[in-house]
Amino acid sequence: MLCPRCKASVRDTDNYCPRCGNVLRHDADRRVVVTGVGAVSPLGNTAEETWQGFRDGKSGITRIERFNPSELTVQIAGEVRDFDMGGIVDRKTERGMALFSKFGVAAAGMAMRDACLDPSTLDPDRAGVVVGTGAGGMATILETQDVAQRRGLMRVSPHFMTTFPHNLPAYHIHQLFGFYGPSLTVSTACATGAQAIGEAAQFIRSGQADVMIAGGTEHCIFPLFVASFAVQKAASTMNDTPEKASMPFDANRHGFVLGEGAAMVVLETLENARNRGATIFCEVLGYGASDDGYHPIAPEPEGRGAAHAMKLALQEGGIEPEQVDYVNAHAASTPLGDKAETIAIKTALGKRAYEIPVSSAKSMIGHMMGAAGAVEAMAAILSIRDQVVHPTINYETPDPECDLDYVPNTAREAEVNIALSNSIGLGGQNTCLAFGKVGLSKPVE
Repeated sequence: MLCPRCKASVRDTDNYCPRCGNVLRHDADRRVVVTGVGAVSPLGNTAEETWQGFRDGKSGITRIERFNPSELTVQIAGEVRDFDMGGIVDRKTERGMALFSKFGVAAAGMAMRDACLDPSTLDPDRAGVVVGTGAGGMATILETQDVAQRRGLMRVSPHFMTTFPHNLPAYHIHQLFGFYGPSLTVSTACATGAQAIGEAAQFIRSGQADVMIAGGTEHCIFPLFVASFAVQKAASTMNDTPEKASMPFDANRHGFVLGEGAAMVVLETLENARNRGATIFCEVLGYGASDDGYHPIAPEPEGRGAAHAMKLALQEGGIEPEQVDYVNAHAASTPLGDKAETIAIKTALGKRAYEIPVSSAKSMIGHMMGAAGAVEAMAAILSIRDQVVHPTINYETPDPECDLDYVPNTAREAEVNIALSNSIGLGGQNTCLAFGKVGLSKPVE
């Protein structure tokens, strides 16, 4: 047989591809479940505040306050406000952390508390972290360059090299909880957070870990980052009505809105979770990743890469399209992107695509870049927990080329047994995660 991901030849008895590590069959003893969530977002500084904002159809998009944006055509974003690490690390450690690390560590701490997981009870060699980011510590690099130019190179902070690298959030989480297990930093643009969760699940399925913290974190509301999308004319310029600027799937959509923050989940084996009496949100049934190789910014028009990632997630989970109850879409509110994703959903799910709700969290929080896939995965997870689908707000004018059920403006109670979460990023990156109620997983033959 062939591995569906890398097409390598594998034995019929193999559970995992020896070349790429893809899970070919679910081992009943290595099933992966979600037992905790944490988030820092434009809607609130906890997962439950963020989720309640989603359910209420609340917008977290406002005029930028962190700096004066008047020079820019884009003056709005989803900023994290009133953020406080809450003493999760000591003051000295916090002073040596960049903001993207602070967001990530805070979300990880909340996820561990939500999971009621005491790190001292874990085998540290079998607990690990997969965290992703897009911009990482870019803001810190710019601030340090400014110091060097104004005050001289020898006035650069000695802590500079330990603040900006992308892998620092994972390091800080390992240090905080005393983990010594697998560690991986993912940076696949807007697919980052979702891919981090998918890769963390693979570490557990392969037998290398029993518990993993996974997700994405991003601090990107600073002048250069906002300007880069403003000059591309990719971001919304509805500066007078920021709460209405992000309008995924609407015929009048004209660009995305930047957001920032972090979301983390705790993953563990089903056996481990049951043995300790944990509350289980859902199971990670499948994970797929691909790359269009089409254009650094524009999506492949027919959504081939995104559809392929969805199909891989379905295949790994042994899920038929008819079993899918909900899709949390990437849907950034761009004319080309939303259209291509709509096509991709229809390609992957066939006629089932017209029968299920599809909604976009970015209508409320903007595009959290490297953290987007993680916070949207969290929304899919909580949809299964609460049997509620959050809305796509600002949906007023239907687009004939986007013709699915986008849950306009108001949350909806729905039976959600299996949910997909799509993430599509710059450079053609695509990731899909499949979540389901425990008991729905089955081997892929």
